[in-house]
Amino acid sequence: MSPGKGYSRDSRYITTRITADGRDGYRVEPGRYRLVVSRACPWASRAVIVRRLLGLEQALPMAVAGPVHDERSWTFDLDPGGRDPVLGIERLREAYLARDPDYDRGITVPAVVDVPSGKVVTNDFPRITLDMSLEWAPHHRPGAPDLYPPGLRPHIDAVNEVVYRDVNNAVYEAGFAGTQEAYADAYGRLFARLDWLSARLERSRYLVGDTLTEADVRLFTTLVRFDAVYHGHFKCNRHKLTEMPVLWAYARDLFQTPGFGDTVDFDHIKRHYYLVHTDINPTGVVPAGPDTSAWLAPHGRAVLGGRPFGDGTAPGPVAPGEAVPTGHTPLS
Repeated sequence: MSPGKGYSRDSRYITTRITADGRDGYRVEPGRYRLVVSRACPWASRAVIVRRLLGLEQALPMAVAGPVHDERSWTFDLDPGGRDPVLGIERLREAYLARDPDYDRGITVPAVVDVPSGKVVTNDFPRITLDMSLEWAPHHRPGAPDLYPPGLRPHIDAVNEVVYRDVNNAVYEAGFAGTQEAYADAYGRLFARLDWLSARLERSRYLVGDTLTEADVRLFTTLVRFDAVYHGHFKCNRHKLTEMPVLWAYARDLFQTPGFGDTVDFDHIKRHYYLVHTDINPTGVVPAGPDTSAWLAPHGRAVLGGRPFGDGTAPGPVAPGEAVPTGHTPLS
């Protein structure tokens, strides 16, 4: 947050891709790479959800960083000894500097690290999930849904563009606004887009077509954090999510769908935002609420039809060692 200024996200990502043909120097190989995430981060949570829906747990192992970091980046303080057991590092920053000793951009999650070299391959979060659907397709589980079907891609891309600008990123523009004008602009765009989404979802169970797609994943990770952090912490307070009937029912529908809610850690989410953003919350007090049990209330969205997984099936149980801790989710 910079007083007198609006918020601008640093989008200078490492755009190297891991592809089936290895054209950027990194070929898809099961077990070669490690997906580094934090359950606190909405951008990383996209990757966690898509990986689970597609059944890539064995092909693309995952490291979970703790929810609180400092200027030296995300840490592996959840692991014994404070080191990732595969990469052997304490901080994600080490993998970025292994790639480029002069790296001067954001140390962000999600990041995909090449295990043999210890170097970050990419942190280009919009591309990471699309490549999970496209480039990693031979390693999907039987019955994996098609989250980016060819016939719907232009529609998915169009929805994703406005949702990113006016929802996913607008909550940050409001929360980190350094002027009243910048805040008012972000706040206005956010709630105008949420009204537009409500009207769209009043008639359709999902954002594009009659099945889950990449677009639903991208919207969900903002909605699931809305009341816990964005409404109060980021001053996005025209309404709570629970006060927007269509979006609240839609979000509960997704939360109760295997692959979505079972990846959400409300404790990590709250601790990250309220402890890391000391300029917004200098006391470091983490709120006790809201009550998350309402996420399990009936949503009534099935009457709109739709087939969540299309011709596929729901993912099976959460992989061993990847369950959200008891007490961090209403599902437990």
